[in-house]
Amino acid sequence: MRLIAVARGDAPPDTVIEGARVFSAFTREWLQGDVAIAGGRIAGVGAYEGGERIDGRGKWLVPGFIDAHVHLESSKLTPREFARAVVPRGTTTVVTDPHEIANVAGVAGVRWLLDAAEGLPLDVFVMAPSCVPASGFESPCGPLGPDEMREILRHPRAIGVAEMMNFPGVIAGDPDVLARMVAAHVDGHAPGVTGARLDAYVAAGIGSDHEATTPEEALEKRRRGMWVLIREASNARNLVDLLALVREHGPDYCAFCTDDREPDFLFREGHIDQMCRIAVGEGIAPEDVLVMATLHGARAHGLLDRGAIAPGMVADVVLLDDVVDFRASLVLKQGRRPEFGGATARGLEGTMRSIPVRFEIPGAPERVRVIEIQPGQLITGAGVEAPRVVDGHVVADPERDLAKIAVIERHHATGRVGLGLVRGFGLRAGAFASTVAHDAHNLVVVGVADDDMRVCAERAQALGGGLVVARGGAVRGELPLPVAGLLSDEPVEVVAARLEGLQELLAEQGVAIGAPFMTLSFLALSVIPSLKITDRGLVDVDAFELVPLALGEDAASGGNGRISLSRDAFVARFGALYEASPWVAEDAWRPEGFADAEELHAALAAAMYSASEERRIGLIRAHPDLGERVAVLTGASRSEQSGAGLDHLSPEQYERFTALNAAYRERFGFPFVICVREHTRESILASAGVRLAHSREHEVETALAEIAKIARLRLDDAL
Repeated sequence: MRLIAVARGDAPPDTVIEGARVFSAFTREWLQGDVAIAGGRIAGVGAYEGGERIDGRGKWLVPGFIDAHVHLESSKLTPREFARAVVPRGTTTVVTDPHEIANVAGVAGVRWLLDAAEGLPLDVFVMAPSCVPASGFESPCGPLGPDEMREILRHPRAIGVAEMMNFPGVIAGDPDVLARMVAAHVDGHAPGVTGARLDAYVAAGIGSDHEATTPEEALEKRRRGMWVLIREASNARNLVDLLALVREHGPDYCAFCTDDREPDFLFREGHIDQMCRIAVGEGIAPEDVLVMATLHGARAHGLLDRGAIAPGMVADVVLLDDVVDFRASLVLKQGRRPEFGGATARGLEGTMRSIPVRFEIPGAPERVRVIEIQPGQLITGAGVEAPRVVDGHVVADPERDLAKIAVIERHHATGRVGLGLVRGFGLRAGAFASTVAHDAHNLVVVGVADDDMRVCAERAQALGGGLVVARGGAVRGELPLPVAGLLSDEPVEVVAARLEGLQELLAEQGVAIGAPFMTLSFLALSVIPSLKITDRGLVDVDAFELVPLALGEDAASGGNGRISLSRDAFVARFGALYEASPWVAEDAWRPEGFADAEELHAALAAAMYSASEERRIGLIRAHPDLGERVAVLTGASRSEQSGAGLDHLSPEQYERFTALNAAYRERFGFPFVICVREHTRESILASAGVRLAHSREHEVETALAEIAKIARLRLDDAL
C-alpha cells in the first residue's frame, strides 16, 4: 500500500535518484525523470518530493546486471567473496547451477551454498543440478537423483532444473535422463547440436542453451525458441563471435552469462560489465547491450520482478559514469547500498579421499589418441600420434608438446586413475594439478615428469584440495581450496593474486595458453566433444563411449595383441567376466574386434554402464555374499575369496561376515560387492562399515565400479 501511495505522489519515497538518464529496458530508450524507491522497489519515474536524494546528473541509470548462467564455484570464492567481486561492478542477480559442489557434497553442498549466500547484496538463484554425474563415465561423490533434485527445488530461491548436459540421453529419450526434468523450467547444454537432433532436444521442453560457439549454431537454436545465453568465460570466450547474431537479428532471445570465470578475471577485468564493455567496443548499440545484460536474463528464467526500472520492480539499480566503459559509480540493491557482512563459515572440509597412484603407462603402441586443446574453447580435438616410448612405457614428449594427463578418483579412495596424453599446454618442465575438474571434481594432473605429477597429487591431497605447481621434485606454488576442494576461504584479492602467481610459474615452465587451470579443469568433462578423460579412462564424446589410449592393429596392452572372435566364441570366452551375466559380453561384442585388452575392457564396462537399471541391479545381485559357505560359487569367485582368506574364516569371523551381509542386504536389497583382491579381511569389514552409511544410489554406483575392477582383473587372467 505504501508503494502504491508513493507511486501516486501521496507519500514520500525512501530514496530518489535525480537527473540521470533512465534506461527503459522494455523500449530500449532513455527517459528523463527522477526515480523513486520505496520499500526496496521502484515506485515510478517522474517528479517526487522527500526522501534521500541521490544526484545522478550526467550519469546513466540502468537496472542491475543479471548473469543468466554461472557456476559460482568456478570463481574459487565463497559466495560472500564472489559478491564482493561482482556487486560493485553492477551485478545484482545471478542464476547459478551448483552442480560443482553437488558433485562433491550432494544436497548438503547445495544447501551450504544457499545458506552462505543468504543476506548478501546479491540475489543467488539456483537451478537443481540435473546431471550428477554428468555421464556414466564420471565418478562424483554420489549421484543426485530426481528425489534429491525435488528436495533442492523446495528452497524458495530454487527456480528450475539446471543444464541438461546429457544431451545424447535427452535426444534418445532415455527414461532415466528424462526423469530428471522435475520442473517446468529447464536449462540446456547442447554443444554443436543442430538439425533433427536439436528439434528432439527442444521438444523435450528445454528452453535455453549457453554452449553455442558460432553465430550459425546460435541462430538455429534461437529460431527454435531457445534463449541463447551468450557466454564469456575464462576459457570459453564466445562473446565476440556470437555478437554477429545480434548485429544481424537484434538482441531478442539473447542474454549474457559468464558460466565459469576464475577470480583473476573477475577481479581484474570484471563480470557482466566487462561483457557490456566488449560488446559496445564491437559496435553493438548500448541499448541492445543493456537489454541483454538485464531484462533478458530475468525473462529467460521467469524472474518477472527484476531486470528493468519500472513500477513494482525490485530496486536493483546501477549509476554508470558512461555507456562505454560501464563503470559503476553507485550500486543499490533493493534500494540500499551494499553491505557484505562477515566472513563465510568454511564447512565442507575433508573431502579428499584419494590414495597414492602410479602414473606409468605400460606398452609400446604405434599410435595413441591425444586430447587436443582448442584455445579459448571448451571443445577439444581428438588427435592421433606415434608416442614416445622408453623402457616399454609411453612417456611425455615435451618437444612435441605431448604431456601426460591423469584423473584420479578422489571421493572414495578407489585408486582408480585414467591416463592419457594431451597437447596444447606447451608445458616443457614439471607438472600442475587441480581438484577443480568438471564436473565430478576428481584430482586432475598434467605433467612431463612422473615424479612431479606425484608431488602435485600428494600436495593437493594434503591441502584438502587445491591447485599445485611443481618442478624438479618440489612444490613451487599452491592455492589451497579447503571448502569441498573447490573454494578458498581467502578474500578475492588474495585468491586472484595467488592464482596469477601460479600462472606465472607455469609460464616459466612453458605454458603459453590463457587460463591454464580452467582449461585443465574441463579436460575431465565427458559431455563436451570430442575427446576427454575421466578416472575411468578416455571418453570419445561423439561416440559416447570409453576408448583405449592405443589405436590400430599393432596397439599393445600387456603384449596381448588384437582380440577378434566370432560372437559365440567371444561370449564363450568373456561371458563369465561379469558374474553369471553373459549379456555384458553379448552387448560389448564388435565384429571388427578390439585393438587390445584396454579397448576390450572399456567396451565391456560401457556395456554394463549403459544397460537398463534392472539389468545393472541384476548384475549386482548375481554376486555372492562374502565368506559364502552354502551357495555354489563360480570358479572365479571361489578363487578370489580364497585369495583374500575368506574360505578359511573362524566361527567368529564367519559370524561377523554373516551379520555384515545381512545388514547390507536389508538396507540395499543386493549383496555387498568389493574387489577382494585389493583388500584383506580387515579392510573389507572396514569398507563395509563406511558403505552402510551411503544412499542406495551411491551404493549402486560403487558396486558397479567394484564389479568393473573385478572384471578387469579377471580379463587379465583370461589373457
